[in-house]
Amino acid sequence: MNISTRIADKLPLLSSCVPLLGVPKSGVVPLLQFNKRFRFGFPKKMAWSLEKGEVSVEDKFGLVRPTSEAYSEEAIAALKAGKVIAVPTDTLYGFACDACSLEAVNRIYEIKGRKHTSPLAICVGDVSDIGRFAVMDHLPHGLLDSLLPGPVTVVLRRGESSILEKSLNPGLETIGVRVPDSNFIRVIASGSGSALALTSANLSGQPSSVCIKDFENLWEHCAYVYDGGVLPSGRAGSTVVDLTKLGKYKILRPGSAREETVAILEKHSLQEETGAS
Repeated sequence: MNISTRIADKLPLLSSCVPLLGVPKSGVVPLLQFNKRFRFGFPKKMAWSLEKGEVSVEDKFGLVRPTSEAYSEEAIAALKAGKVIAVPTDTLYGFACDACSLEAVNRIYEIKGRKHTSPLAICVGDVSDIGRFAVMDHLPHGLLDSLLPGPVTVVLRRGESSILEKSLNPGLETIGVRVPDSNFIRVIASGSGSALALTSANLSGQPSSVCIKDFENLWEHCAYVYDGGVLPSGRAGSTVVDLTKLGKYKILRPGSAREETVAILEKHSLQEETGAS
């Protein structure tokens, strides 16, 4: 089985290790910084925002918080302490942790009952951070800014200059990268000083979660559960596209945005790779 197929089959996650550039000392990135640069790729279709302040479900563990800016520092502190939290993205709810903490990543595998051989993806707060972790200089100018932030996972080569931990997905030369179109997770990813490991908030092999009630049986394993309401994308997850080859693309998982993704790729003159790779 080739590398691309292994990532496509198993994908749901995220990582990194060195403090992100330009993060204020407070650890919180102002929301306007994320909102002012969008958008000519995917249309906005978020059903919630970082300003949402209510929690609408019974919280028997006292762990549920709103996805408001007031709680972002609390989430960042938990991540820095090696804790696992549950957060909404632009597709599904996920378990998140500091991907540079082996203990935290192992904890996510335990919570999900997932095999450690399953490769993880990484999530960063902004498109401009991707080049620190993966090779992107072969891509057409503006392509990633058209695709991301959005419900897309781009698979790229790690390359010799990647600052990713060697222990993350050992033996794989590629890495899946996400920049979700979701304010809260991007704020905490940037503010944590490390990319997030993020996998769908469910037991391995079970349906993905579009609201926090879907994984209520797993709340107790989290430091906090951040409620962003019911997510609008259904349960398809992100569209996964291999962009490792010059001038080529290959859809590895259709996900929730295949049509939009292909349109953007072809607008930038990429051709679909056919047959076995």
